[in-house]
Amino acid sequence: MKCPQNQGRTLLSYLEKEHLRRPVNEAFKKPLYSLEYETRQNCENFLQNIHQAPEADNIDFFFMTQAYQTVKLWFSERDYNDNNKLLNCLLAKLPDDRSVKFIWYDISDECLGNEYAVDVFSRINIGKIPLTNAELVRALFLQRGHSQNGEVRLKQLQIASEWDAIEKQLQAPSFWHFINRFSKHTHYETRIEFIFDLMKGKKRGDEAFFTFHKFNADFTTGKTDVDQLWMEVKYYFLTFDEWYQDRELYHLIGFLVECGESVVELKDESERASSTKTKFRQYLHRKIHKQVNCQLSELSYGDAEVKKVLLLFNIQTLLATREADIRFPFDRYKRENWDIEHIRSQTDTVITGKERFAWMEDLIAYFEKSRFSKNTPEVSGFISSIKKLLTQPKLDDSAFTKLFEEVHQHFEQGNAPWADELGNLTLLDSGTNRSYKNAFFPVKRARIIDNDRQGVFVPICTKNVFLKYYSLTLSELMYWNESDAQDYLGAIEQTLKDYLPMQGGENE
Repeated sequence: MKCPQNQGRTLLSYLEKEHLRRPVNEAFKKPLYSLEYETRQNCENFLQNIHQAPEADNIDFFFMTQAYQTVKLWFSERDYNDNNKLLNCLLAKLPDDRSVKFIWYDISDECLGNEYAVDVFSRINIGKIPLTNAELVRALFLQRGHSQNGEVRLKQLQIASEWDAIEKQLQAPSFWHFINRFSKHTHYETRIEFIFDLMKGKKRGDEAFFTFHKFNADFTTGKTDVDQLWMEVKYYFLTFDEWYQDRELYHLIGFLVECGESVVELKDESERASSTKTKFRQYLHRKIHKQVNCQLSELSYGDAEVKKVLLLFNIQTLLATREADIRFPFDRYKRENWDIEHIRSQTDTVITGKERFAWMEDLIAYFEKSRFSKNTPEVSGFISSIKKLLTQPKLDDSAFTKLFEEVHQHFEQGNAPWADELGNLTLLDSGTNRSYKNAFFPVKRARIIDNDRQGVFVPICTKNVFLKYYSLTLSELMYWNESDAQDYLGAIEQTLKDYLPMQGGENE
């Protein structure tokens, strides 16, 4: 929260309620200062009762509550004397005593033009905690001068209320990650700023306050209809919300956004005069076709199209189950860093480095817990060898090599020249297991089933693969063979047939 008055008021509220346990004016003979906002009438009442506040449904109250929880955590490590010292500092009476003071700049008389107000604001706040573009743009929208006196209050309340509703929906992970491609270079504290950036065409590399300056230029010309500009903001959001509510559009657009397609271009296409909902869906299908315009049998591990194909395979599988109304979790896909993994391990050579320990831990968990692992003398020997190696101060390389080769033979992990082909690849989140890429199929299978049993989300097609759902012949449940890979590839081709090029040439 950027407002120091709110932070100071929250700090004093905590000390009054939790430390003094009586009103400040009784203890220090001076009252807590009060805060009043033209667009937030209930702010003062909320701050007075913030220690009892339920979950806030207002974005401003939410940040106030977060500030209060931070204050509470900070005081949990301090004693009664520390609290008294801080109160004395905050509420010192004499001018030469150390105390906290707020500097108030009243420029209402001089501030006849918006440019002057922005200039004063910039000079005063140099070196301070910078405000975001969204906070600055909000100040522009809530200026008094946009409406007649009788309408000012109503218009400010309307914009503030609608702003909060938009921001609340954008803060929902499922909504946000559906419409916004995850990027480590871009972080939005206030997510409505994403809409502002789209409206003003901000690009990576533009200066920090590019969007604010664009909006400020709109307001200073005097030609901008503020109601119309705010309506444009709302229409952007309502378009996204309409897509989100439509299950098919949610999946198709979510896929294209993840592939890097421009949200602005998609929105422009949906608003063309000649466009209908049917035509827009056809447009999205053509866009998706271009993203996966490849022959699946020619794909291999490392190709850029592999991840797109597997993502689309999961999406289309969910779309085909209309009765269940299940949605693909783009938020988890992005936050949990789902990536490509081999179904049957492609590791034929002995593992080296720290990965050996993770590999052994997974293996012993499989042998000891899996109902598919038979308690034979051979398995008991594996368990004993692993436990001995794990307790060694320094791992015995030759003993590990011997163990690896014996386990390799036990699982019939022979040479698989098809290991890097699409029929042996699936999606999995990066946090499932450090050694997943080196584990044998039955070990991976046991981990997937265990994760699913514990409520850990597993992509539907990944789960199907390890349950051998796509295999037409179940000769051996605990092994992944070339015939399984071919059946799996056939299932992908059948599911994505509407998007893939026709055999012998591209679709028109």
